[in-house]
Amino acid sequence: MTKENIHAVVSGLREELQTLSDFIYDNPELGFEEKVSSKAHVDLLEKHGFEVEYPYLGFETAFRATYRGKKDGPTVAFLSEYDALPGVGHGCGHNMLGTTDTGAGIALSKLVDEIGGTVVVLGTPAEETSGVKVNMADGGTFDDIDVALCTHPSDGNYKSGTSMAMEALEFSFYGKTAHAAAAPFEGVNALDAVINMFNNINSLRQQIRPDARVHGVIKNGGEAANVIPDYTYAQFYVRAMDLPYLKELKEKVIRCAEAGALAAGCRVEYGNFENSYHNMITNDTLSEVYNRNAAAIGIDMSNDDRETMGSIDMGNVSQVVPAINPYFEITNGKKMSLHTVEFRECTKTEFGYQAMMNTIEVLVRTAYDVIDDEALLQKIKAEFAQIPVVTN
Repeated sequence: MTKENIHAVVSGLREELQTLSDFIYDNPELGFEEKVSSKAHVDLLEKHGFEVEYPYLGFETAFRATYRGKKDGPTVAFLSEYDALPGVGHGCGHNMLGTTDTGAGIALSKLVDEIGGTVVVLGTPAEETSGVKVNMADGGTFDDIDVALCTHPSDGNYKSGTSMAMEALEFSFYGKTAHAAAAPFEGVNALDAVINMFNNINSLRQQIRPDARVHGVIKNGGEAANVIPDYTYAQFYVRAMDLPYLKELKEKVIRCAEAGALAAGCRVEYGNFENSYHNMITNDTLSEVYNRNAAAIGIDMSNDDRETMGSIDMGNVSQVVPAINPYFEITNGKKMSLHTVEFRECTKTEFGYQAMMNTIEVLVRTAYDVIDDEALLQKIKAEFAQIPVVTN
């Protein structure tokens, strides 16, 4: 089986993969609830000879599917997502994202008996909230994997780039109830404390780097206007382009909360309400191989890195294994935002289907090169070895 056979292998899977993408589109499920979606992926992978651990790592809708070639070689992982959004369903295109990466794994499995290597497809729930890729990165999932690849539908063909590191912080303020009219002086106002915190953060913004973000909401501000609230609760996302500055900014936000509580005479507790995400570190060597293979089949990846101030759990993966996360266009030249009905509908178009199949071919061609060229793999690993060790 040569590299020239990849197109035929991928093309032969189109009907099954299009059916999978449409099925998941029709059955949107939120993070950690993707029972139907994950099973659809697992059923197709098992049909194509993968051994599947499902559930995986203690998560009911996560899986690890493995196909071992008849000869030794590197292990390549593809990461599939399939969670939807409230209200707009697959407005982020995860029905197509998961299908693309599962499809690449299946197509590569048709080659590794001859060229060697092992294929792993990871089902990664809840990317939109508390992404399980974080747990996988922390739990040793990638210890025996040489490279990890994930692709995402978008409104352009964007090279794998960066993403923001993010802390998901929660703050609970505790005071004392009192009648707000008859005896407010007997109360300790937890709402004052959380409002103080917001005001402190707004004062802090002048000293925050332009490429950092702090944004939050009050989830519980009290129960009745005539009662001094004894409890309030807020959630914040704190984001930065690198982990050292994120740590610094996180501490400043915590001090804003502590100062707000002190001024109001309240007690404050804080912690994380979701997994925190590391910044994405693209392996440039691996990315160049992907971009070159895209060009070989007529896909122009000359666009700059996708400009994003968002955070992805693929960032945590990129800190423990060489990884890329490029984007592929499904909007047929139209610029539009993700997380919209309009973007969701692009996953049901002929242009979108063909973009999915083309991206699968690029992924498989890239994996083929990694498996076939030992020097290339060593160059990828040498670059990865230069990443500073992450310390929490």
